[in-house]
Amino acid sequence: MPQGSSQASPAHRVVLVVDENSNPFEMSCAIEVFGLRRPELGRELYDFRLCSAAPRTRMRDGFFTLTDVAGLDAVDDADTLIVPNRPDTDTPRSSEVLDAVRRAHARGTRLIGFCSGAFTIAEAGLLDGRRAACHWMWAESFRARFPQVRLEPEVLFVDDGDILTASGSASALDLGLHVVRRDHGAEMANAVSRRLVFAAHRDGGQRQFVERPVPDVPDESLAPLLAWAQERLDEPLTVADLAARAAVSPATLHRRFRAQLGTTPLAWLTGERVALACRLIERGEERLDVVAARSGLGTAANLRARLRRETGLSPSAYRRRFGTGTGEALTV
Repeated sequence: MPQGSSQASPAHRVVLVVDENSNPFEMSCAIEVFGLRRPELGRELYDFRLCSAAPRTRMRDGFFTLTDVAGLDAVDDADTLIVPNRPDTDTPRSSEVLDAVRRAHARGTRLIGFCSGAFTIAEAGLLDGRRAACHWMWAESFRARFPQVRLEPEVLFVDDGDILTASGSASALDLGLHVVRRDHGAEMANAVSRRLVFAAHRDGGQRQFVERPVPDVPDESLAPLLAWAQERLDEPLTVADLAARAAVSPATLHRRFRAQLGTTPLAWLTGERVALACRLIERGEERLDVVAARSGLGTAANLRARLRRETGLSPSAYRRRFGTGTGEALTV
């Protein structure tokens, strides 16, 4: 876990606050995404710190005690602050921690809450009137305590600009990779996800994980079909083509996508094409018509519309931010 940076230009500093009874899993996710050195990437993406209000912090259920981390003054140097989360959501957070979160937000620090971390940000009074996600098990409790917050209980995470929240424990990885993608582009996020052996983007929401009966005969895995389609994104694939490849009806395919991915075949296909277009732009392809053709988006106009919808950026703006080329405008 890097505790310093030798780069001339300091890396973006991510600080995670650990509080009494914090969950170790989400802490580990943050360390994996933001804290580990990855020399194969060619540069340090983040400068990561752990901090706590106390010299000794007892983690969830007393599994272990965390010591020798920075104090809460580390929050004052954070570009991104990951707030503490824990299973006892009804227990108030310490005033020291809440004051540190408020102070960071007032300074313009980006806030992230994993799983029940949304409770911490809401308790600090920073989520009123804003969108947020939390674990489906605590959705009703969250609504009752914080009715002014626009809770979105079915999604894996919510990006509300300077405040980002993830629903369940594993969605900490989803949100972490989303932050890498937002900060450094799709190619870098894909590289990190490959190291994690975790999907760079999971379609669908946490509705697919809500407790429900297990079917007597489980659906066949979509993995072979997805791999087949990803190799042919430049072709005019349709939902009917996917169904034919899987040897099922379009209706059956739709049900399998909903059950396994929480999305539709068309939405998945479009998302994969946009992701490929992003990678092509990052790698230096300047011709919009070539990017549109190779990604299967068809036309430059459709590419512009889809990219702006997914990233909030035009192709030229996306290339200036994440590309490896000269920063010139893309041409049709």
